Amino acid sequence: QVQLVESGGGLVQAGGSLRLPCAASVSIGSIHVMGWYRQAPGKQRELVATITRGITRGGTTNYADSVKGRFTISRDNAKNMVYLQADSLKPEDTAVYYCNANVQWPVRGKIDYWGQGTQVTVSS
Repeated sequence: QVQLVESGGGLVQAGGSLRLPCAASVSIGSIHVMGWYRQAPGKQRELVATITRGITRGGTTNYADSVKGRFTISRDNAKNMVYLQADSLKPEDTAVYYCNANVQWPVRGKIDYWGQGTQVTVSS
């Protein structure tokens, strides 16, 4: 099993920044894709950003159009951590942010694992 624990959420004014760490209970070096998703009240959960494993500490990133240029996802495989740096925050970024690990098991196939979420509230 994979357990994910997010932190770093809180209340911030528009234009401010937050850094959301996600700690994994297992080595993430073999997990191909990790990501951040968010869910605002009354809305479906949506993709924020994903990052592939990469050869070194880097990886290929993908962002929702709504956060491109403002958010940065990164991963540190040695520390089993994934980060979301959220800058120039807007009130519409208010949501619960979830860390995700998409794991390819040899027999069970692909399984998505989720953290418990961390609340981000952006005031205008």
